Amino acid sequence: MLVIIGIVVTMGMVFGGFISHGGNMGVIIGALPTEAMVIGGAAVGSFITGNGGSIMKKAGKGLGKVVKGPGWKAEDYKDLLCLLFMVSKLIKTKGVIALEAHIENPHESKIFNHVGKVKDDHHITDFICDYFRMTTMNFDDPHQMEDVMLKDLEKHHHEESEGAHALSVVGDAFPALGIVAAVLGVINTMSSIDQPVEILGALIAGALVGTFLGILISYTVAAPIAGRLQQIVDEEGHIYDVMKDFIIAHLHGSAPQIAAEIGRKSVPSNFQPTFYELDETLNEIPNDVFA
Repeated sequence: MLVIIGIVVTMGMVFGGFISHGGNMGVIIGALPTEAMVIGGAAVGSFITGNGGSIMKKAGKGLGKVVKGPGWKAEDYKDLLCLLFMVSKLIKTKGVIALEAHIENPHESKIFNHVGKVKDDHHITDFICDYFRMTTMNFDDPHQMEDVMLKDLEKHHHEESEGAHALSVVGDAFPALGIVAAVLGVINTMSSIDQPVEILGALIAGALVGTFLGILISYTVAAPIAGRLQQIVDEEGHIYDVMKDFIIAHLHGSAPQIAAEIGRKSVPSNFQPTFYELDETLNEIPNDVFA
């Protein structure tokens, strides 16, 4: 929602300032359809040319994220730590064999179903199940596991950032596309050089609208949106750091409560529960989820 407010404020100030200095909006409005067709069409065409289908889908979903904001809230981090705590406690009390039923069918697991929406994200569920499954296969060296996790997270973050990068490239191209529209306008003007001054002035003004729109869209709309999407990707990536730090602490032999506290320290400050908030949540876990 903030992105919409930001765009409205920007446009209001830019065009409000133009009008307050006696600018004629009729010129801009008159040239807008054709200039927008050239600039916008070229931007869409170049975006399609330069990206595969999967990246275009990521960019499209990313625009929705920019409007809605990051998907993970404070309650989700608390739920995640609660889920990891339950998995770790089950292993400590009943052994890794007891874990198999939960990680093979997480959607039917009492442990996974005890928490909120984090269990519905297949990336998170797969991450937890895959790495705890590896411990059942005697791959439990914390240093080796951390190396594998870091490579996995680097790959995941790179893939999630592809949409933001694609939008950023298009955003950087808008000023040049504005120049293309302006040059076409100049060509049109020169072909009408025998027309009266009033007509030539309108044609030149229309051509300059193209340059103006290209720069305006690039620096006040496209680039901020691409930057905000990358921020969201980075913010949502923190939840994987929490899982990594918890699992590594578990493999080092830490008690579930200690591993949960180590994971809590990795939660971004604005979402981080206090020690007592997390402790209260962990104490409220019913014993029947471990059955």
